[in-house]
Amino acid sequence: MAAFDHLAVSAATLDEGAAAVEAALGVPVGPGGAHPFMGTHNRLLGLGPGEYLEVIAIDPAAPAPPHPRWFRLDRFSGAPRLSNWIVRVEDLDAALGRAPAGAGRAVDLERGLYRWRMGVPADGCLPCDDAFPALIEWKETLHPAAALPDLGCRLVRLEIAHPDAAALRAALPLSDPRIAHVAGDRALRATIATPHGQRVLE
Repeated sequence: MAAFDHLAVSAATLDEGAAAVEAALGVPVGPGGAHPFMGTHNRLLGLGPGEYLEVIAIDPAAPAPPHPRWFRLDRFSGAPRLSNWIVRVEDLDAALGRAPAGAGRAVDLERGLYRWRMGVPADGCLPCDDAFPALIEWKETLHPAAALPDLGCRLVRLEIAHPDAAALRAALPLSDPRIAHVAGDRALRATIATPHGQRVLE
């Protein structure tokens, strides 16, 4: 079984990313933590039970890892943007075995009390120009969304545009009507319900 887990907004700095999300959605982004294995850190916003949004950037206080960081952060430039989406699976090894080449190897990770396994590409780039989602398997019962305040934000629609949208959809079938694969230049666009009405992140 696979299900939407979270969105990733990449940024040159964490403060810049959080400010961009707050301006777009009209709600504050909460604290997060650091990922020593990747030399990154994040801040989080709840999107309801089992779902959240992550603002992520290189942690300037952390040593550079001996491998590429996830989400192409080593080569990130420009304004903060919705860069990736992450899908939760029950068996990461099996899911990676079915995924397109380049979806990554299973890596055990942790941040504070959270433990998870994730498919980490060797070059930091996910298949289909990052239109294919990162795959994650949460360990034990802890999930970040459970600790986040409910500010009334919910994912309404996630549109993944790609020139070969049909193949991308077939590579990881999801029974989630909010997820839409459309033909076009590679892009991600999330419509999020907020206390101020529906807002869009791109």
